[in-house]
Amino acid sequence: MLNLMRLEMKKYHIGAYIKRAVFANFVILAIVFMLIFITKIEGDQDLRNYQAVLGLIDSGVRAVFIIFASVLIAKFIIGEFKYKTITVAFMYPINRKKLIASKLAIVVLFTFSAIILSTIFVTAIFCAVSESFQLLPDALSLSLIIQRIPVVIMNAVSASCIALIPLYFGMRKYSIPATIISSILIVSVVSSNSGNFTLYDIILIPITLAIIGIGVAYSSFRNIEKIDI
Repeated sequence: MLNLMRLEMKKYHIGAYIKRAVFANFVILAIVFMLIFITKIEGDQDLRNYQAVLGLIDSGVRAVFIIFASVLIAKFIIGEFKYKTITVAFMYPINRKKLIASKLAIVVLFTFSAIILSTIFVTAIFCAVSESFQLLPDALSLSLIIQRIPVVIMNAVSASCIALIPLYFGMRKYSIPATIISSILIVSVVSSNSGNFTLYDIILIPITLAIIGIGVAYSSFRNIEKIDI
């Protein structure tokens, strides 16, 4: 499995996606700073403390990389079926289930790692800038950071599984647009913010969606041997 994953990452030049993920981090940072300045100008109180801003960063990073994962799925799996290039891979003496499982494992691990590292990166830069220029009135506390650690890890785990749901929509007609659009719809529903509250805050919802994502991944290659390409 590990050898298959290494071959797949080399085949799709995973380094290029890492660069795009880094670029996405700077976009997230720019949006967060922009929102901070807008709230200051308008006198809004929604983003006037670290608790709210760190929650925004967590939500933003999660949303970006769920959509990012759909792009990986579209490239690694849906596109291969759509353009029938998967037939070449299926000609090799490699178990089809292991091949698809390796692709999905790359997507899940990439999404999980990207969410964790991006959250750390964006949070660290924001906090450094905020403390230097006093963007927020309250002080950053060590207890708040420690409190956020398990939350970020659990959110990354659930999000990396939720990111597999678009696979269902993409595999129906081997549609790349359906894969990406479905991920955008999922993010817009689950991560839409209303008074610093999102559906993702209801713990049962991300758990349920994560289970659905795992179910979609399992069903996608359970009968892969019978699929006629």
